[in-house]
Amino acid sequence: MQVSDETLVERTLAGETQAFGVLVGRYQRQIYSLMRRLAGSPEESADLAQDAFVRAYERLTTFRAGARFFPWLYAIALNRARDWARRRRPEQLAAADRDLESLPGPGQDDPAWAAGRDDLARTVGEALEQLPLESREMLLLRYREEMPMREIAAVFGVSEAAAKMRVSRGLAMLRRALGEDGHGPAA
Repeated sequence: MQVSDETLVERTLAGETQAFGVLVGRYQRQIYSLMRRLAGSPEESADLAQDAFVRAYERLTTFRAGARFFPWLYAIALNRARDWARRRRPEQLAAADRDLESLPGPGQDDPAWAAGRDDLARTVGEALEQLPLESREMLLLRYREEMPMREIAAVFGVSEAAAKMRVSRGLAMLRRALGEDGHGPAA
């Protein structure tokens, strides 16, 4: 049986530092992915992710019992990513990773299917890159991480209604970036 995040936080605060290592193991992929979307370089992304975990560890006493750990951690990481982005020139941000995780589905062994999936992932990734950081991250949290709207609201410090509205606006921006038919920019 998996130990809860809250229990691991309690153990860490009680001096059992390896408990925080379990939390890092659980969420390192998501935090690294956030940083990779911004930084582009694997090395800088890893450094930013590590920095986010260090900041979370340093602020662990501010974690509220009963809250979910991942939204709290993601908010810290997102703030770190924003700080980093403010210090970068737009050209450097354009080099951000555009790859999306593989899309599941039948026919994965079919080269034509795989090529189509890769083209679609690239197209959607490029369209996502055109969105403002907050819109992009809200969409990724909602649809890739399948985070409930109330937790997205908590990450961004807004009401649930505001989070729903922003996700809806983000989807509308993504549709415009993809074009009406979803196959490329509108002419």
